[in-house]
Amino acid sequence: MNTSYSALNTFRSCPLKYKLQEIDKIKTPKSPEAFFGTLIHSTMKFIHQGGFLAPSEKDALNHFSARWNSDIFKDPIQERAAFVQGVNIIQKYYRKFNPNEAKIVDLESRFSVEIKDAKENFHLISGSIDRIDKTENGFEIIDYKTAKKMPSQDLVENDLQLFIYLIALLKRYPKEENNIKNIKLSLFFLHHQAKLTATLDKKRIKEGKKLIIELIDKIEKSDFPAVVNPLCDWCGYQKICPMWKHRFKEKTPELVKQEEVIAEFIDLSNRVKSDKKRIAELKMKIEEIMQNEETERLFGKRGVITRKYRDTFDYDEELLKKILGEKRWLSVLKLNVASLNKVVKTLSASQKKEIEAAKKINHKTSTLRIKET
Repeated sequence: MNTSYSALNTFRSCPLKYKLQEIDKIKTPKSPEAFFGTLIHSTMKFIHQGGFLAPSEKDALNHFSARWNSDIFKDPIQERAAFVQGVNIIQKYYRKFNPNEAKIVDLESRFSVEIKDAKENFHLISGSIDRIDKTENGFEIIDYKTAKKMPSQDLVENDLQLFIYLIALLKRYPKEENNIKNIKLSLFFLHHQAKLTATLDKKRIKEGKKLIIELIDKIEKSDFPAVVNPLCDWCGYQKICPMWKHRFKEKTPELVKQEEVIAEFIDLSNRVKSDKKRIAELKMKIEEIMQNEETERLFGKRGVITRKYRDTFDYDEELLKKILGEKRWLSVLKLNVASLNKVVKTLSASQKKEIEAAKKINHKTSTLRIKET
C-alpha cells in the first residue's frame, strides 16, 4: 500500500472520510482552517529559506498578506479573526526567535520510506517534514502546528507522525541509528510559540512500525464506517455522510415536527442536569440542618425527610477464596472497568495496545449525546 501519515490519521479519525478522500478521490473545497494552516506553513518556510540574511518581520508579514484569500471565508468576522491570528503568530515568532540563528538543514523535506509487514509485503509511507535542524549532538525534527490547544507530553511521545518522520530521517542519515537518543522530535505550537519535544529508542521504533502495519491491516479489512469525531464540523464530505444527512434534509412539515421533538429533548435534558445540580446543593443544606438540629428527620409543609444509613462492606479475599474454592472464587470475580482504565493510564504504549486488543464486545447499548448549536 502507498500511503501517508495524513491518510493514516484520517482513517483513525473517520474510516469513511478516508475512503471518500483516498480511495474514491472525491475532491472538496479547501476549508478556512486548512487554508490558514497552509499559509502559515508557507510563511514559516519563507522566513527560513532566505540566503545570507533571513527576511525581516515586515517581509514575512507582506508574504502572508499578499497570499491571503478572503473568498475562502464565508463569515467576515471569522475571516478578520483568522487574519489577525496569523499576523500575531508571525509577530510573536520574531519577538521570541532570531531566524538568522537557526541551524536549518532542510525545509519541507519530501520523503518516502518502506515498511515491511509479517507477510513480506512492502508499504510505502510518503510525506514532508516541515523543518530539520542540526543540533550540537544530532538533529531536531520540527513539525509546525496551528492548533490552539497543546496536547499532553504523553501524546507527543506516542505521536505517529513524529515516529514516521524519525524513520525518514534515519533513511536519509543511516549513521544516526546509533545516535537516536540525540534526535529530538518536536511539535512547535505557533499560537503559543512553544515546543513539546520527545525522543525515541529502538524499542519504540519497533512498536511504531507495528502500529503502522496494524493500521494498514485495518484499512485493508475495513468496511469504512462513518465515525463522529471533533473534526466533523470542518469536514468537506458532510453532504454525502450518513451522519449528516438529516442536517441537509429538505424542509417539510415532517421535518419541522422532528425539529420540535429534538428541541424539547435538548431542553428537558438541560433541565435535568440543572435539577440534579440543585438537588445536590439542597441535599447538603438538608444534612446541615439535620446536624444543627441534631435529628434524623425533618418536617415540612409538603412532606417529611428521613435520613437512613446503609453499610457497605469489604471482604477478606484470602478467606473468601479458601471458603469458596478456586472454581467458585473465579466465578464471583468481575472485571472492574473503571479501575482498569485508571491502571491503563500508567502503562506503556505497547501495553495499552495489548489491553485494547483484549477488548471484546459484550453487548451494545445506545446513548443520546447532545451538542447544542
